[in-house]
Amino acid sequence: MVELKKRGIKYFRLNTEDLPRSYCSMSDSSFMDWSISINGNTIKGIDVKAAYFRRPGNPEVPASITDPGIADYIQGEWNSFLKSLYSRLDSFWFCSPTNIILAEDKPKQLVVAKRLGFNIPESTITNSFEEIKSCSNSFQMIAKPLRQALFINNDAESIIFTNRLGQLDETDSSSLSLVPIIVQHEIIKKFDVRVTVVGKRVFSVAIYSQSHKETEVDWRKGSRIDLKHKPLELPTSLSSKCIDLVESLNLRFGAIDFICDEDDVFWFLEINPNGQWAWIENQTGLPIASSIVDELMRIGRYEF
Repeated sequence: MVELKKRGIKYFRLNTEDLPRSYCSMSDSSFMDWSISINGNTIKGIDVKAAYFRRPGNPEVPASITDPGIADYIQGEWNSFLKSLYSRLDSFWFCSPTNIILAEDKPKQLVVAKRLGFNIPESTITNSFEEIKSCSNSFQMIAKPLRQALFINNDAESIIFTNRLGQLDETDSSSLSLVPIIVQHEIIKKFDVRVTVVGKRVFSVAIYSQSHKETEVDWRKGSRIDLKHKPLELPTSLSSKCIDLVESLNLRFGAIDFICDEDDVFWFLEINPNGQWAWIENQTGLPIASSIVDELMRIGRYEF
């Protein structure tokens, strides 16, 4: 929003959790004949030139509704309204919600990345204890969730980080069989790499995860604000593949994670189709926000 304000571009921010406090309407005469009024502001479909889907929240049911069944019904109806709204904006999205959801498929990411010629750590997705144990007997392995890294237990939130698999025995069988996980051959890192692709622009940073014990396997662990980030020049061929990957997933944006090993070989890990980027811009000055606004202007066919 700061970049939009800087350029004097009008925008409307819809916090989806606030929708139950709005007044809305949709017509059957045109996909763009809809409106939402909230907090004294109104947005109409015919006014939309481009749209950015960013961390939506569930519509919050008014506190006056205490019956759980009625609350679920209200939230479900608002989510249905949102689904219809998202589809009506199909040609205006920076990245559409549908394409974001489809691109979050990590096994699919590995297949697509391999086809494009990325180096991929030896990987398997399984809940078979015997298969996991066989892999760990051959190599040092790491394990990570198939999709959901956030775990909520008794209203307390925890993050499931990427972890090394130690020695496994039969006592681990029951827990490992509960859900499929991604198991990969661990690549010894020189540093981690985050590549942010916006349209045809590629912003790369080295993240010096090996400087601290707790960040060696997963640089997010420990939430170290002193972790060094430095802009990195990728090989031209790798930058091109990053753009190809994002485009092949029908996106305009992708936050791609790599490992750079001790021989300066880059290994693809995964892509987040709606990942965080502001902290990179804050630490390095790379103009990611400006590039996103440029893409939105292209979608809206503005001159700039």
